[in-house]
Amino acid sequence: MPDFATLVGFFASSEGASNLPLQMLIIFGVAKLCGEICERLRAPAIAGEIIAGMLIGPGLLNWIQPSELIHSLADLGVMFLLFRVGLEVRASELVRVGGVAMMAALGGVIMPFIAGYLIIIQLGHSQIEAVFVGAAMVATSVGITAQVLTQRGLLNHRASRIILVAAVIDDVLGLLILAVVSSLAKGGIDYLQLSLTAALAIGFVLLIVFWGVGTATRILPLVRSHLRMAEADYVVALVLLFGLSVLAVYAGVAAIVGAFLAGMALGESADQRVHELTSGAAELLVPFFLVNIGLQLDPKVFLDPVALVPALLIFVAAVFSKLFGAGLGAFRLGRRDAFKVGIGMIPRGEVGMVVAQIGLSFGVVPQNIYAAVVFMSVMTTIVAPPLLKWAYRDARA
Repeated sequence: MPDFATLVGFFASSEGASNLPLQMLIIFGVAKLCGEICERLRAPAIAGEIIAGMLIGPGLLNWIQPSELIHSLADLGVMFLLFRVGLEVRASELVRVGGVAMMAALGGVIMPFIAGYLIIIQLGHSQIEAVFVGAAMVATSVGITAQVLTQRGLLNHRASRIILVAAVIDDVLGLLILAVVSSLAKGGIDYLQLSLTAALAIGFVLLIVFWGVGTATRILPLVRSHLRMAEADYVVALVLLFGLSVLAVYAGVAAIVGAFLAGMALGESADQRVHELTSGAAELLVPFFLVNIGLQLDPKVFLDPVALVPALLIFVAAVFSKLFGAGLGAFRLGRRDAFKVGIGMIPRGEVGMVVAQIGLSFGVVPQNIYAAVVFMSVMTTIVAPPLLKWAYRDARA
């Protein structure tokens, strides 16, 4: 007679659309339960929701397998999360901290890349493996930090604004580094294509930051005034969200950057109803983003010391290289704010795993190094929320 856990795993992993409600129930329900437990233990709920993914994933209970559907829901969740964050910030405030954010982003890119490269070289692996690991340690998963800051009402703090801007710059720099290492794996670098990608990505971000807000403030009220549908303001907001996300992908940066910029463009014109509906959508979808991160990690992989040693080394280097690299870049703000910026840039989340997956698909990253990068990506995402809570312990919402 199979036990309850086996039956749940069987039905949740079965083929067909009929299992979708069960999968969503398990993911959403277990995520919120683990989040509630963490809150009662005075730990951030976000950490509990990531741990929920590890719990119900293939490594432990095996109730849920990573799938294209869950990945799509996760992508949608982080897009709504960054859109909600964008609604809460002002472009003018972000521009004012742009210089410091640039230095923080550069420090948070250079130091992790060097650290990852040197560790893999010292472990006796090839240069191309070292380059891919260094690239995986570069980009920040801003969704994790943004969720913590949003939940605690800390988006208006100076350090928070710098983290958001630095993460966007980080994404552009990470894109360029990924383009370079992918070209190296294929045998050469296309400098013309790399230059075009850089120009398009940077131009897209600057265009929205400097002209998007004014354009949205002038044009969107006219559009809404001609619509008779229910929730017209929210419909227009969603069109802008998805539209800029698509343009961001074509510009060469992540869709979440477009989602963030869409929210920022609407930040000065969106009414309270748009904020409420966006928060509701994010509340539904963000747990899928967090659980999907936990699903990627199989704890059994690290019973083998061959995988465990590089995993621990890469994880420790990932934490401290971002903390010191980004923190030093923001040091002119003072030690406390620089510390907050450094911690806010620690989580790698899905970004590091994407780079590792590309290296694996090219055949230049072995399985044990891939597992170590996944471990680093998940664990930096888990440790960042409690560290952020501690760093902002004296801050008021």
